[in-house]
Amino acid sequence: MQKETNNWFASWFDTPYYHILYKDRDYEEAQLFMDNITGYLNLPEDAKILDLACGRGRHSIYLNKLGYDVTGADLSENSIKEASKHTNDKLHFVVHDMRDTCNEKYDAIFNLFTSFGYFESDDDNLTTLKAIHNSLTEYGFAVIDFMNVHKIIANLVPQETKVIDGIEFHVKRYVEDNHIIKEINFNDKGQQFHFTEKVKALTLEDFETMMEEAGIYLLDVFGDYKLHKFYKNESERLIMIFK
Repeated sequence: MQKETNNWFASWFDTPYYHILYKDRDYEEAQLFMDNITGYLNLPEDAKILDLACGRGRHSIYLNKLGYDVTGADLSENSIKEASKHTNDKLHFVVHDMRDTCNEKYDAIFNLFTSFGYFESDDDNLTTLKAIHNSLTEYGFAVIDFMNVHKIIANLVPQETKVIDGIEFHVKRYVEDNHIIKEINFNDKGQQFHFTEKVKALTLEDFETMMEEAGIYLLDVFGDYKLHKFYKNESERLIMIFK
């Protein structure tokens, strides 16, 4: 099903600038998380994993190195084109809208690093949860790794400037209409650019309500990548395991 592409995420994630701005993300921490989560889920050695909203596939590639049969899926055609350079017998990449149920069933579906809550309509968030639920095998698990909005909002940095690869990114953050909004302005080669990131400020309670409606059973909630308990005002992340 073709979705409208005038959404902010369809354009911003498809630009090289998105990857420049975020290239210093802590991937060691990410790998530790994947070691921990695959151990916790006790996945079979030949488990089929879907990395949903995989970007350029860095986490898919790591999961594949752990021995799993991995499919990375993302809406960004440019990201999938880049990720596909790493394809092998047990690692594949597809352009896919997370609101659509997959043709295959997976033993685990990972949605990592706040790749949820982008849609204008709340219905789309529920549709995405249902699609994840419907794409799991009978004994499959799903993991959503979201920001802890309580801590993020309490510690929001209203403005900052970052210089990366000679580009000066001016970043402005604020909360509006229950969304956390980030405006990004920069100049490159004499051209002015402006992008906006907009993520719904979903709490654990919001997810629980949606999951109940989607017929999803929430098994466990963690507050960081070492799988410590979730504390509303202290935890860095909101990590939910469901089936």
